[in-house]
Amino acid sequence: MSDPRVVDVHVHLFEHPDDPVRDGYEIWEYGSHDGVEFGTRRGTFDDLTAALGHGEPVAHSVLLGMFCPEPSAVDEADRLRDYNRWVLETAAASPHLTPFVAADPGALGGREGAAHLRWAVDRGARGIKLHPPMQGFAPDDPRLDEVYETCVELGLSVLAHSGSTRQGPAADPFAFSSVLEAHPGLHLVLAHLGGASWRQVTPFAAAYPSVSFDLCEIIAWTGAPRAPTADELGRLIRTIGPERVLFGTDFPWYELDRTIDHLMSLPHLSDEERLGILGENAISRIGLDLA
Repeated sequence: MSDPRVVDVHVHLFEHPDDPVRDGYEIWEYGSHDGVEFGTRRGTFDDLTAALGHGEPVAHSVLLGMFCPEPSAVDEADRLRDYNRWVLETAAASPHLTPFVAADPGALGGREGAAHLRWAVDRGARGIKLHPPMQGFAPDDPRLDEVYETCVELGLSVLAHSGSTRQGPAADPFAFSSVLEAHPGLHLVLAHLGGASWRQVTPFAAAYPSVSFDLCEIIAWTGAPRAPTADELGRLIRTIGPERVLFGTDFPWYELDRTIDHLMSLPHLSDEERLGILGENAISRIGLDLA
């Protein structure tokens, strides 16, 4: 049998190795867990290239834009445009990267946001990335409606952070219900299988059968006080359908090979289902052309 195709749908890169987001992004929602092994790489393009070349199989990665608003910035729209230009240029430098650009209704919403997304698609973007708590908006912010409609029209995916927040349930799975109801045909990928709100995933997945999920981060925290055990995570994936689950690492905070090991040891899944999660599900559901 040929080597399986590995697609990591959740990768972040930083232009500078000392970017404060690399070390300042706090992961608190699962509770404490001494067994979590964090990656040590800084998250530069060279770091990812080294990680992908370290062993076999070589992965294809979805590079996610991670836009952090700055209240003091003079022109957030220009900041977002410049940032997404860097994301696209970085992805274009490697055949193993597909870009998802950042969207932010406070910086570029409405018609301007949709026009910017079309510009990005012409340069290789296959979707958008949202982090509602960090960026400070609700998933159903009306300033995103034209962006969502553009995603439906062009067959793009929306990969969004999900999980508990200190500010409230703005990224719980059911916070995305009104988005899906207002935009039929939108392909939403919820990151972290709901994070510490993972118990919502079973009813949410049943209510919205087109939604996909990635398993990054949560798979490294199995056994933490507010995370599922490995047994519970395997049963959750089995219940919602393994074909709807996509592999992700959340690089550079977690490493590729270690995350693959976590996936391959999850109970209640067949080898075929694990291989589907490892890559084939993302290829079909996001529409990646890796030929």
